[in-house]
Amino acid sequence: MPANSKSTSVPKILVVGGGYAGFYTAWKLEKHLGKGEAEVTLVDPLPYMTYQPFLPEVVAGSIEARHAVVSHRRHLRKTNVVLGKVTSVDHKKKTATLEYAGVAGAKKFAYDHIVMTAGAVSRTFPIPGVAENAIGLKNIEEAVEVRNRIISNFDKAANLPAGADRDRLLTFVVIGGGFAGIEAFAEMRSLASYLLRYYPGLTFDDVKFHLVEAMGRIMPEVSLQTAEWVVADLDRRGAKVHLNTQLVSAVDGKVELSTGETFESDVIVWTAGVMAHPYVRNTDLPIEERGRILTHPTLRVVTPEGQIVDGAWAAGDVSAVPDLSGFGVAGYCVPNAQHAVRQGKLMAKNLVATLRGEGVKEYFHKPLGAVAGLGIGVGVFQYKKLGIKGLIAWFMHRGYHGLAVPTWERKIRVFAGWIWNFLLRRDIVSIAATKEPRLPFETWASKPKK
Repeated sequence: MPANSKSTSVPKILVVGGGYAGFYTAWKLEKHLGKGEAEVTLVDPLPYMTYQPFLPEVVAGSIEARHAVVSHRRHLRKTNVVLGKVTSVDHKKKTATLEYAGVAGAKKFAYDHIVMTAGAVSRTFPIPGVAENAIGLKNIEEAVEVRNRIISNFDKAANLPAGADRDRLLTFVVIGGGFAGIEAFAEMRSLASYLLRYYPGLTFDDVKFHLVEAMGRIMPEVSLQTAEWVVADLDRRGAKVHLNTQLVSAVDGKVELSTGETFESDVIVWTAGVMAHPYVRNTDLPIEERGRILTHPTLRVVTPEGQIVDGAWAAGDVSAVPDLSGFGVAGYCVPNAQHAVRQGKLMAKNLVATLRGEGVKEYFHKPLGAVAGLGIGVGVFQYKKLGIKGLIAWFMHRGYHGLAVPTWERKIRVFAGWIWNFLLRRDIVSIAATKEPRLPFETWASKPKK
């Protein structure tokens, strides 16, 4: 049991995962629960929630990395926040096995209700070289690493004459043409174009960008006309989109495409889909064929026969929640922030209602449209047949996400950062040296003589 656990006489709610759904569940439980009505514990390996729509802008340097995450401890004042991970769940006994960060061994945690919100991880395929050379874009650490690599590669390329070595450093690849991939691709291109003013020995034509998409179009959430406009805009900016193309190999950074085209790259970013966190297979909760927890529209876990599993709840990317609005894929809510946030809010209300013996509500949400930022001053917005492109859509993107990031503290930091960037211009500092912070000290530290 966590060291700050307060009571053993009230119902215990265990929230597994502190992403969108988990954070909002705990946050809203604090609002709706009465004093002493329940004890909430949130467990996550990271001490913060990542606002993933901001990751492309973190790559580009438009948002400070720390401002794209929300501290659990600062904003969950009434919740037992545990830095660690749940390794298994035995729901029949209503116990979970926890590994606490900094504490040897695993411990059992007894609960009355468990909320499964462990989120998703990057979904990859067994393509040679991907696991060894690619990097995902699911968390803030990956976004910072992509940014550091781009800037460091420019620094290295500036020291080299034209040739294969310099071309490899200045060739950037993104795999996957969904929203995440296109936004990352466009923001990377925007950063690279901006950097050129500080490297007089490099030209626009020296920098190559490739996006690889297996389907015949990008961004299925928007209209075909809007998608084609995005491709044309990226092409105009020197960023090539390869449609109907698959990555065959990335061994040693040599990218081989199904079209036969090859080139080398030091920065290969993988955004081709996500999957429910594999950890859920270490539970005895019902799971469907795609590895998600079977979930009722009320966000309670159900058996394949549709029977409610008492005390078990699920939301977000790790859950298969029926989409009652009819906008889902194969009848289920798609894994995105719009659903995860709203499911977390409803989860809190339904949990409180259950504790009080009141009725629960079903989850229903119609999509609010799709908005994407494609670099400074460029964006797209799509709602049904309405498509807006360019500067207005970019302002809509920033306005929506600036207000959607949780807590006023974070909203203010994000908007203030955008204003300072406008006044002071984009920051181009790389902090890649943080990967080996002890190296200078260790190199020059005096050592005992043998």
